[in-house]
Formats: sequence, structure tokens, C-alpha cells
Amino acid sequence: MELHLWLSFVVICILGALSPGPSLALVIRNAVNGGVAKGYATAISHGLGVALYAAITATGVAVIIVNTPFLFSLIQYAGAAFLLYLGVKSLLSKKSKLIPQEETIVKTNNINGWRDGFLLAFLNPKLAIFFIALFSQFLNSDSGVEQKVIMTMTVGTLDALWYCFVTFLISKGNIINKLKENSYIVDKVTGCFLIALAVKVVVN
Repeated sequence: MELHLWLSFVVICILGALSPGPSLALVIRNAVNGGVAKGYATAISHGLGVALYAAITATGVAVIIVNTPFLFSLIQYAGAAFLLYLGVKSLLSKKSKLIPQEETIVKTNNINGWRDGFLLAFLNPKLAIFFIALFSQFLNSDSGVEQKVIMTMTVGTLDALWYCFVTFLISKGNIINKLKENSYIVDKVTGCFLIALAVKVVVN
């Protein structure tokens, strides 16, 4: 893959990763309530989920998903159900009366960053549409396996790096401490946002 084409591809991927959405909200929530390690786990697993969609797009499987209404809807509604689950879980969180150390342990044990990040990406079939549109601008019948692997790794790596950077930023200074002090509010805001997105998926 020529360098100028790869750089163009990188810019588009970065712009896509920077767009705010449920992924950003989930990474922040998991980092605040589960600790920085859970934030990084969410970020990395989300990148893996995105890379998986990039891979199935490069191999042509994504076209099958998009052109099979039942399969597309199944994945889409499964994603909405997962968003709803995360949203309700956040809304039902209560202010803990435990001492800070115990509270941290309880919240950490209730969060699975590896699962959350991966499923949030994997259960979003609209990524297939996005990657089909994107990859079609860079791949053709003569494109080899090497180019497809480079593009897939680029997509997943940039996505994971962006959310790792977000986790790194909020872990510095007093940002994470302030967010932890107001974790109850963070949970409520995140919960409402995720539920609203789940409803939007179903309605649309």
C-alpha cells in the first residue's frame, strides 16, 4: 500500500474514532468505576472488535451481512439489547456507603472491560456499512492480502490507541478523582445516554 494512500486512510480512521458516541461513554464509565486498568481493557477490546469488522469487510463477509436483512437486524437488535443492559445497569447503580477501598473493589469486580469493549463494537453492524464504503475507496480486485492486513491492523490499532489515550488523559491529575467523587452522576448520565441510543437503534 502506497504511503500517501495509507496516510489518507489513517486520517479518515482517526476522524471516525474521534466522533463521540457510546464507546467513549463506556470507556470513561469503566475507567471511573473500575479503575484505569478496566478503562484500558475496554479500549483495547473495542479496537479488537473494530478490527474484526475491518477484517470481515476486507474478506467480503461484511457484504453478506449488509445484504442479509435478517442477519443485519439480528446483530443490530442484539447490540441495542446490550446497550440497554449497560444503560439500565448504570442507572440502577446506587451510592455506596462503604469505605472508599471497599467501594473500589466492589465496582471493579462488577465491570468486565474486555467483554464490554468488544461486544459494543462487534454488535454494531453499521460498522460493516462504514467499512464497506471506506475500503471500497482503497481496495480493488488487484489488492493483495498484505494491503488488506495493513488496513485491518491500522483500523483496530488506531481505535484502541484513541480510547487508551482517553483513559490516560482522565487518569492524570485530579480528573479521575473528581470523576470518581461524582461517579453516581457519571453512571446516571452514561445510563441515560446508552438507553437513548438503544431506543434510537430500535426505532430506526
